[in-house]
Amino acid sequence: MKYHPETAQDQAKYAVGRAAVERYAHDGARLGLGSGTTSAWFVRALGEKVEQGLDVVGVPTSNFTRDLARSVGIPLLDINDLDAPLEVTLDGPDEVDHDGDQIKGGGACLLWERMVAEASDKVVCIADDTKLVDQLGKFPMPIEVVQYGWMATRRSVTALLTDLGYVDVEIVQRSRDGEPVITDNGNFILDAHLLAITDKSLLDTQLNLIPGVVENGMFTGIVDEILMASPNGDTRLIELPHRKAARKPQWRTHK
Repeated sequence: MKYHPETAQDQAKYAVGRAAVERYAHDGARLGLGSGTTSAWFVRALGEKVEQGLDVVGVPTSNFTRDLARSVGIPLLDINDLDAPLEVTLDGPDEVDHDGDQIKGGGACLLWERMVAEASDKVVCIADDTKLVDQLGKFPMPIEVVQYGWMATRRSVTALLTDLGYVDVEIVQRSRDGEPVITDNGNFILDAHLLAITDKSLLDTQLNLIPGVVENGMFTGIVDEILMASPNGDTRLIELPHRKAARKPQWRTHK
């Protein structure tokens, strides 16, 4: 099945998805399949290659990606069945800066995205060129929290952000059609409107120390490469050899 992007931004996402397939997908590859709109174009492009005979297997980062991958014929593997790291995970950001650090979680899939990324030898950020920013923070940072006591958790998050120098931060429970957004794990999402982030590593680590916080959308030091595209199909690769990870990935200690 062929898919046709309609907007200029979708044209860029389609271009980077196809470029990612050409660059990273080969017979025998085990791939982490990201979530979000850019990743969906990648999954669709990968499905076209599978239909033509490409032999790959994917580990999805959300129920949506799982269902999309199945619909285009991509064989899937459960993350629990991995006996070695995935070769590469390809996933899109909500924002990415020139260090390769990202805000993720706009699609409420941040926990699985982080788990699959850390189960991979290599992580590639695939994005249209509007996602590259000089400073993270304009996009609200998602924080996944358990439903029990979520308002108390929000107060603790507010206190931490105040201690880190963020003043009068708006923290909103994400909703859709008047109902709270529920993640694939049965949790809520809080969106913190930070506007400008200056302490990426501290946010990455300190937020997860709060009881009730499951994961946060500040992804530092995970990305090895950024593959970007513009609507006219031009692509460029940004290599990031000097990653500074706030958390030490367990399967990537040899790097």
